Amino acid sequence: MSETTHDKLAGLSPGLRTKITTGERRYTPTPETPVSNWLVDTMRHCNGGRTVDAGLWLKAHCDGGGKIFLSMSGAGSSFQQGIVISEMIRAGKIAAISVTGANLEESLYRLVANQHYAYIPAYEELTRQEEKELGNAGLRRITDTFLPEDESVRIILPKLEKLWREAEARGKPLLWHEYFFQLFERDMIGFDPTADPEDCWLYQAWKHKVAVFVGGVEDSTMGNIFAQACYDNNHPFLSLYKLDVPIDPDIVHHSFRYMHRLAEWYIDNATPKGLAFLQLGGGIAADFPICVVPHLKKDFLYAQTLEDQERMIRSWAGFIEIYLSPMSAGSYSGAGFKEKITWEKLDTDAFGVQIFGDYTVIFPNIAALVLGK
Repeated sequence: MSETTHDKLAGLSPGLRTKITTGERRYTPTPETPVSNWLVDTMRHCNGGRTVDAGLWLKAHCDGGGKIFLSMSGAGSSFQQGIVISEMIRAGKIAAISVTGANLEESLYRLVANQHYAYIPAYEELTRQEEKELGNAGLRRITDTFLPEDESVRIILPKLEKLWREAEARGKPLLWHEYFFQLFERDMIGFDPTADPEDCWLYQAWKHKVAVFVGGVEDSTMGNIFAQACYDNNHPFLSLYKLDVPIDPDIVHHSFRYMHRLAEWYIDNATPKGLAFLQLGGGIAADFPICVVPHLKKDFLYAQTLEDQERMIRSWAGFIEIYLSPMSAGSYSGAGFKEKITWEKLDTDAFGVQIFGDYTVIFPNIAALVLGK
């Protein structure tokens, strides 16, 4: 009689054997979670399987008292990922968010100018001349979405300029996102009648006191505008176009201050259950915050023994990345999660999974599992 699969598996080396599972997932469906039941039942393999595994692990992590640290690159805010993120905030699943300056402001743009957005599903078919025509018309394309600059950026800018000048007069700088929070605190902006504040992650983060970190302030429309507003050099061309009274650039805390705030926040919030790192896309929004663990271990505690560093600083409890960058040429976005172990961001027993794909498709499925839908 030939050997069965179980016989063959039993003959493998112990290390290889632990990497292989048999049968289906251990999961008990309930009438209260029809979406989760369907996902677990149908998404069993490849990226679908990894998506479900990530969602189930995150749910167990949160149910056990852990929280999620979310990072988002790309244009997720313009693509309305705030709907999902906001629900997770209200459910108490997300403890902090790291984003690019662009995602920060684009969340607000959605709130104030939602009815003015337009879309072009067949964007791949545009010619270069058509792209130029769109640009000349002031239609700023982000993949399939046009950001309504005049109805968003130019509406919010005077409000921010007022806050910048007030901070300058007081001599009290703020972190970049805190100026945006002040717009809410002081009721300085109107909401688009077609927009739901429940769908704006920035508004929900302010309302629910979720920590926000912005590593790439200059990489945004408003960041570019602020850079021009505080330009005070004497370049023969650019100096002709600077403000009569440039804004003091020091009214915005340097990004080093964000790392200071993050280091303090991490120490105070990395409970014994730890923080799960959920990464949507790559880039600075992810690389900036995940580095806080080796930063604490190797910079603040550089004189301590390796054992004391490990004992005093809790590494990230798990790492889940949804990405589209291939693992090549030193790309951070495509770096394997095991690489992070060498940088002491993750321990050897940390949960780790990478899902290759578009996070506007994958992330909502993970969220549905975490939320118990």
